[in-house]
Amino acid sequence: MTLKATPLNSAHRAAGAKMVDFGGWDMPVNYGSQIEEHHAVRTDVGMFDVSHMCVVDIEGANVRAFLRGLLANNVDKLQVQGKALYSCMLKPEGTVIDDLIVYFFNENWFRLVVNAGTAEKDLAWINAQNAATNSGVTVTQRRDGDNAMALIAVQGPNARAKVWEVLPTAKEASEQLKPFNAVIVKDTAFGEVMVARTGYTGEDGFELAFPAAQADALWNALVAAGVKPAGLGARDTLRLEAGMNLYGQDMDETVNPLDAGLGWTVDLVSERDFIGKAALQKAGQNQQYVGLILREKGGVLRAHQKVISASGSVGEITSGTFSPTMQQAIALGRLPMDVAVGDTVHVEIRDKKLAATVVKLPFVRNGKILVS
Repeated sequence: MTLKATPLNSAHRAAGAKMVDFGGWDMPVNYGSQIEEHHAVRTDVGMFDVSHMCVVDIEGANVRAFLRGLLANNVDKLQVQGKALYSCMLKPEGTVIDDLIVYFFNENWFRLVVNAGTAEKDLAWINAQNAATNSGVTVTQRRDGDNAMALIAVQGPNARAKVWEVLPTAKEASEQLKPFNAVIVKDTAFGEVMVARTGYTGEDGFELAFPAAQADALWNALVAAGVKPAGLGARDTLRLEAGMNLYGQDMDETVNPLDAGLGWTVDLVSERDFIGKAALQKAGQNQQYVGLILREKGGVLRAHQKVISASGSVGEITSGTFSPTMQQAIALGRLPMDVAVGDTVHVEIRDKKLAATVVKLPFVRNGKILVS
C-alpha cells in the first residue's frame, strides 16, 4: 500500500526524520531525540506537521442550523468572528464518530478541522446529514487538490513570538487573540494564513493553516528562526501529559463522550436537539476518565491494561507512557464510577499487580506539573 504524504514529506526526510506509517500516512516519529523534542515544547518552542488532518469548510445560508444538529456541542456559543469550539460528532447511538474543532468566521462560513484517520468517514457522514436534512450547505475538504491547505502547529512558551518573527503581518492581528480563537491574515510571502490559538500539547502556541504550496517555505522559515521540529512521539507524550484524548485510542465509535471525559463538550442543557442526544440522555455516564500515576517499579503503563479498584471493580487504561516531564509512568483510563481521586488501584502488568494513584487530569499544563 502506498502511504499518503503531507506537503512537508520531503522536508522531514531532508531533516533526517525517522518516518513511520501512521494510519496510512508517512509521518515523522522523531528527528533524532523524542525526549529533546518533548522538552523543547515544554520549555521553549517546537513545531509539528499536522497537515494529515483535514480542514473542512462548510458554507451556505443554513450552516449554523446544520451544525446545531450535527455537533454535540452548541455552535450558538460561537458569536464572535474567529471563535473556536471543541466538539464531538456523534452517531445516533450516542458514540463518537470523531472529535474536532469548529471555527466561526461568518454566518455563511464555518470551518472544521477533523482528525486524519477519520476524515473520509467524517466527510461521508457530513454529506449524508446535509442531504438528509436538506440543508443545502457546501462542504469543501481542503486536504487535497488545488485548494489544499497545510497545517503546522507551533507550540511552547516562546511559540507565539517565533511565529510573529516569521509572520510579522500576523502580530498585530493575533497579539490580543485569546485561547481558542483564530484570525485570518494575508501575508505577502505565505498567502492567506489562519492563525489559531489552539493546540494539542498543553502549552500555548498557534496552529497555522495556509496554502499547501507554501508549506516548505514556511516550515524552513520557522526552522531558521530556531523552532525545533518535533514528531509524533513527542506529540503523544505531550498530549498525554496534558490529559488530551486521542481518537481511536481513548475513544471511538464504541464509546460515549460522557465516559471518555468529554462531558464538558456535550450540551445536554439547551433544548436544541442533535444527533445522539436521546441515546446519551438514556445511557448517561457509566465510567469516569481519570489519570493514573504508577507508584511501583516493574513496568510501564500501556493501553488495554486492566485496572482493579479496592472494591474489585475493573477499568482499563486507554493510553499510557513514561512522562518525560514528570519522570514517572502515567496513563489515562476509564474507571468505574466508585473510584475516587486519591484512591490506590492496581494495574495488571504482565504477571504483576502494581499500585497506582488515581489523579485528576491534566498531569502537566503550561510547563507546570499539577499532580503529585
